[in-house]
Amino acid sequence: MAISIQLPLTREKTRELKAGDSCLLSGIIYTARDAAHKRLCELADQGKELPMEIKDAVIYFVGPTPARPGEAIGSAGPTTSYRMDAYSPTLIGLGQTGMIGKGKRGPEVVSAMKEHGAVYFGAIGGCGALLSKCIKKAEVIAYEDLGAEAIRRLEVEDFPAVVVIDSLGNNLYESGRQAYLSVKMG
Repeated sequence: MAISIQLPLTREKTRELKAGDSCLLSGIIYTARDAAHKRLCELADQGKELPMEIKDAVIYFVGPTPARPGEAIGSAGPTTSYRMDAYSPTLIGLGQTGMIGKGKRGPEVVSAMKEHGAVYFGAIGGCGALLSKCIKKAEVIAYEDLGAEAIRRLEVEDFPAVVVIDSLGNNLYESGRQAYLSVKMG
């Protein structure tokens, strides 16, 4: 059974989540890929204000396609997350509590997640058109010059995601593989 989560994602909520939990996210999430992450970290390094509230924020690693008439957004499937690994520890240190993407994360990111109480959600690649149905509103709030990679503020309802790495560092990619191998070998 999926866990319904009303955003923002507080540290108290992240500590309740475990690797493997299926979740339905509702509320505000932000989009950002590597070019936007780089700019956010440059602002942070300069001590400047970010274009969105980073505390308790969830960032979805996505570059959506243009919306069709009458729709909030086009196809919105996850981007490979390791491209954000150089930047994620900084944003987690500033208060970001959640990330949505696909694929593995590096040890520095996992360390920052454990230190600050953040989680990494996985969304299913190849399902961008279906995931976009959970996005009720989308507006560009920063870096419009980046096109699809601009930062967007999304209002989501029952957005499906799985906790891949929890705030303790438990990793579904590792534990799931071990469980599979133990059943297959046993």
